[in-house]
Amino acid sequence: MSIPNEALQKLVREIEAQAILAQREINVVKSTVSAKQRDVRLLELTSNEVKQLPKGTNVYEGVGKMFVFKDLDVVEKRLSAETTELKGDISNLNKKLHYLETTHKNSREHIDQIFKSRG
Repeated sequence: MSIPNEALQKLVREIEAQAILAQREINVVKSTVSAKQRDVRLLELTSNEVKQLPKGTNVYEGVGKMFVFKDLDVVEKRLSAETTELKGDISNLNKKLHYLETTHKNSREHIDQIFKSRG
């Protein structure tokens, strides 16, 4: 059974649009992962510096244009919690990236199959 040319062209355009959309989303996810990895590295460096401070050291956090006194333990817990959250986000984004790459690859393979079968 043969598929009419118009239907085949429409199918190819739809698959190609899906592949282009997946490629765009791949680029967005990769840049987001990169930014979050930078943030994790910054938080880890800050956490290491804070852990080297002696107990009882006054620690201040920036809030807008001013600084607020925070207990050293509170700062360490916040840094740890943010790092854990970012690592979870990165893990989820890597799963999404794998899905998008698979979608893009499958779309390209489907287009190739259509052209080979018509060839």
